[in-house]
Amino acid sequence: MVERALLVRICFDKREEEESRSLLNELAELVGTLGIGVVGDQLVRARQTQKKFLCGKGKAEEVAAQARELGCDCIVFDNQLAPNQQREWEEAADMTVIDREEIILDIFARRAQTREARLQVELARMEYALPRMARMWGHLDREGGGGSGGSAAARGMGEQQIEVDRRMARKRIDRIKADLAAVRKQRATQRKERQKSEAPHAAIVGYTNAGKSTLLNLLSGSEVLEADMLFATLDPTTRRVELPDGRDLLVTDTVGFVRNLPHRLVESFKATLEEAVLADFLVHVLDASEPELERLCDTTLEVMTELGAADKPVLTVLNKIDLVDDPQRRRALQSQFPEAVSISARSGEGMDALHHKFVDYLSRAVSRRRYRIPQHRGDLVSLLHAEAKVLETSYEGNDVFVEVLVSRELEGRLERDREIAPA
Repeated sequence: MVERALLVRICFDKREEEESRSLLNELAELVGTLGIGVVGDQLVRARQTQKKFLCGKGKAEEVAAQARELGCDCIVFDNQLAPNQQREWEEAADMTVIDREEIILDIFARRAQTREARLQVELARMEYALPRMARMWGHLDREGGGGSGGSAAARGMGEQQIEVDRRMARKRIDRIKADLAAVRKQRATQRKERQKSEAPHAAIVGYTNAGKSTLLNLLSGSEVLEADMLFATLDPTTRRVELPDGRDLLVTDTVGFVRNLPHRLVESFKATLEEAVLADFLVHVLDASEPELERLCDTTLEVMTELGAADKPVLTVLNKIDLVDDPQRRRALQSQFPEAVSISARSGEGMDALHHKFVDYLSRAVSRRRYRIPQHRGDLVSLLHAEAKVLETSYEGNDVFVEVLVSRELEGRLERDREIAPA
C-alpha cells in the first residue's frame, strides 16, 4: 500500500514555472484525497523532452535519490508519463511510479456511485492500463536463476501471460462499451421525458470544489452530496427550481474540472457532461476566493469548448464572495466579470439577485414560439427536434404546427427561412 509520496513536475519553460508550481500544489490536493501522505515535492527544470525519463538521466537519478532519502514508497508525476517512461522510472527508483492521470482515475473510481459512472471509470482505467500490462509482468524477466535458459523460459511465460491479459482486457473494454451504450440509451429516454416538460434547463459547470453542489442544494432545497474535497460529485443531478416569476427551471449539477484533465476521461464522461452540452444555458460557478481564479475559469471554458458547448449562453456566478474581505479585490472581480452575480452558497448572500438573473437570462436566452411549417420541410421539423424543445406538434392540411422553446440564436436562423412562419 502506497503511503508516502514525492511529487514531481518537470518544467521545460521558465515562463511556466509559476503555473508548474501551482499544478504541483493541486497535485498535492489530489494525492491527499486518496489518503496518501505527501513528504515532499520537486520542480525539475529541463531544457527539452527526453525519451527515456522525460528529463535527463542525471536529473532522474537526483529525483530517485531524494525519494529514497525521504523514505518514500511512491513517486507521483504531474506530467503524463508514457508506459515505457513509467517502467524506466520504476526501475531507476525501485519503487512505484504513477502520474496525474492515474491519481485522477483512482479518485473517480472511489467517487462513482451510479452504474453509468462506474462503467465510465472502469473503461478509462482499462484503456489506461492496456499499454502498461508489460510493466505488470516485468518481474518475470528477472526470475529463473542464473542460467540463460531459465531466464528465457521466464520471459516466455511473461510474454504469453501479457498476451492473454491483453486479449481479456480488450474483451472487457468491448463489453463495457456495449453496457455504456445501453445505459446511455436509457438516459436518452429519460431526457426525452424531461424535455416534454415546458421547463427550460440550465447546467452548473465549474472547477472542482467551487461550490456547485452547495449552490444546487440552496436553489432547490435538495440534499446533493457537498464536501470540501475534489470531485465530490461525479454523477449529474437534476432538480427543479421555482423562479420569482412563477416559471420552473431545471438545474443540473455536473462533474467538476481540473487542469490537464486526461483526454480519456473527457471522452469517458461525455455522457455525464453532455447535460451541459444540451442545456439551454450554463451557470459557470467560480470560487471568488481562489487566487488563481482566472486560470481555473479558463480551464472550465476550454473543457466546455472540447465538449462542443462553446456557443452556449453562460451566466457567471462568483461564489464564496463572503470569503473575500478586501474591498479592492471585490472591485477587481466586479471589473473583471461585470456581468457576474456575486453570491455565497453557504450564507445565502446574493441569492435573490441570482434568481432574478435567471429570469432575465431566460427571457434573453429562450423564447416560446409556435411555427407553421409545410409538411414537405421535414428538415425544419427535424432541426427543431434536434436543437429546441418541442412541446406540442399538430397537423392541419399540408402544414405542421410545432410549439417549441427555442434559443434566440436558433430563432434568428429560423426567421431567415421563408417557408417557416409564426402561427
